[in-house]
Amino acid sequence: MNNKYKLIIWDFDGVIADSEKVWLKNRQIFFKERLGLDFSFEQINQYFGGTSDSTKKIILEQMGYETDEKFWQDVLTRDIAAMDNDGLDMFEGVLDILKKKNIKQCIATGGIKSKTMHKIEVIGIRGIIPDENVYTVDCVSRGKPEPDLFLYAAKKMEEKPENCLVIEDSIAGMTAGLRAGMDVVAFLGSEIYQNENYAAKVKKLGIKNIFYDMASLKKFLDI
Repeated sequence: MNNKYKLIIWDFDGVIADSEKVWLKNRQIFFKERLGLDFSFEQINQYFGGTSDSTKKIILEQMGYETDEKFWQDVLTRDIAAMDNDGLDMFEGVLDILKKKNIKQCIATGGIKSKTMHKIEVIGIRGIIPDENVYTVDCVSRGKPEPDLFLYAAKKMEEKPENCLVIEDSIAGMTAGLRAGMDVVAFLGSEIYQNENYAAKVKKLGIKNIFYDMASLKKFLDI
């Protein structure tokens, strides 16, 4: 085991499950229907990828689009329907890491608690990470790219930031981990991230360790 790290902090969407693309596609369609915002998938990912809906609301306001509570409730309803109808794909090999007991592990995701627990149920990993070690955007006042959620998770798990490793896929999430003073690795197993332009953005943040499969990540962790 890499003795430098005492705690692995996992993002969920795009890291444990290949679900980030599902939510972004839903946002692309929904924003066009309700707001007339005609963005390509690449633009939706650029502006909104890896952010909580509370942060997405702020970004939309900065663009001149006002939304209300019903708007975001309708977004959630659409996401739940997508999960229930089509399921979610878990990345191959992730269970081999999640089941390891020789290092602390938790989840810190930009999703809300109720939706996150539903996602965990859908992919069948309930209990592998204890419910009390699943931290969501509800726990803090600011979502990613701010560091609040990762710092909150580390505090709850009783570990110092410098002893934590964050596993992220989005620029917003990686930025949050770096701002928290933690080491960050990029997991780019989803096809939406497998291009040179995105890898260049990740490297520009100063992140050197980029993985495209869980076997390579597990080898890096040495657990």
